[in-house]
Amino acid sequence: MVDLRNAAAIVGIHEHVTRYAPDKSELQIQGESVIKALEDAGLTKNDVEGLFTASSSIRNSGLNLADYLNMYPKYVDNTTVGGGSFEFHLSHALTAIAAGRINCAVITYSSLARSGGVSVGTGGVGRYGHPRLDPSPDSFEEIYGLTTVGLYAMIAQRHMHLFGTTSEQLAEVAVATRKHASMNPEALFRTPITVADVVNARVISSPLHLLDCCVITDGGGAVVVASPEVARNCRQTPVWVLGAGEAVAHQGAGQRDLIYIAAKQSHQPAFEMAGVTHKDIDMAMIYDSFTITVVETLEDLGFCEKGEGGQFVSGGRIQIGGELPINTDGGGLSSNHPGMRGIFLLLEATRQLRHQFEGTPRQVPNCRLALCHGTGGALGSRHSGGTVILGRD
Repeated sequence: MVDLRNAAAIVGIHEHVTRYAPDKSELQIQGESVIKALEDAGLTKNDVEGLFTASSSIRNSGLNLADYLNMYPKYVDNTTVGGGSFEFHLSHALTAIAAGRINCAVITYSSLARSGGVSVGTGGVGRYGHPRLDPSPDSFEEIYGLTTVGLYAMIAQRHMHLFGTTSEQLAEVAVATRKHASMNPEALFRTPITVADVVNARVISSPLHLLDCCVITDGGGAVVVASPEVARNCRQTPVWVLGAGEAVAHQGAGQRDLIYIAAKQSHQPAFEMAGVTHKDIDMAMIYDSFTITVVETLEDLGFCEKGEGGQFVSGGRIQIGGELPINTDGGGLSSNHPGMRGIFLLLEATRQLRHQFEGTPRQVPNCRLALCHGTGGALGSRHSGGTVILGRD
């Protein structure tokens, strides 16, 4: 295997902190994010040779974005695999830079899910007004009214049945992310909650309660990735891409064990490439569409054995100050979730590795290695898993 450690670095970031922006377009949010991320890096549009974006809307394609920004990239990647797309993008940018095809790339995303009234995860066939009869796997499922939250609830029910996982254990994830959100002035919800608050909230799809489910917001952001030669001359201290892995999971012609997710496949090449172990990881950004997503992802990433996720997330272990702090910005459960959230994992991990919050309770002490894992689609059906490991300079 070619050694790709330190072959590329994150040198600029920007999070568009809006949570509700009916006065803006998706392209405007992306454009503003790209320009500010480049300013953060000390670069300009002319330095960008690669453009990476994902969207559920054709308006946000790389073609339209290049036009909007008046850019002429020689490498364009519109890979769209749901919320994990941006970890895939970082992996692709790493290999493109290592191959000498480009020296600088920007990864960007935006969505107006909240102001557009898109109730992500709900609605079943009601989202279309009629059953989908196109020849795709969805045709055999959504005709019965499946919802994203229902698919995750099925996973949670199965986990509880097999391993005795409890609603209280799932609630620990929501409590931890809300505690972290209380330190983030941009988070949508900042008032601390308790396990009792979560388990006593109304049920959305049994066994998942309201606070087990991610928020719905507008938002966006951008990440600038560069070669070592470019990175060393940037304004910010580089955050190096040490390892990356990609995977997809599906129904497997009816043979798939729903307890295992794409993270089981994607984490192995990432750790091997980075040359680190789980004990080396100082913090993790784990896609938290639902609390059960975090529990299963931590298991399949190898931080604990299968079935032990509920116990692993309990007792403050995943809070700042614990053994493995996760989602220190408040995550999708409390900070923001504009349709696809994977780019925000990269943004917060970079901030932590830069020690941007030094001297405040939000900073993970002595943070040198961070893992990001993005999930796209639905765990109970087809989904993606992108794992990246980042290191402080």
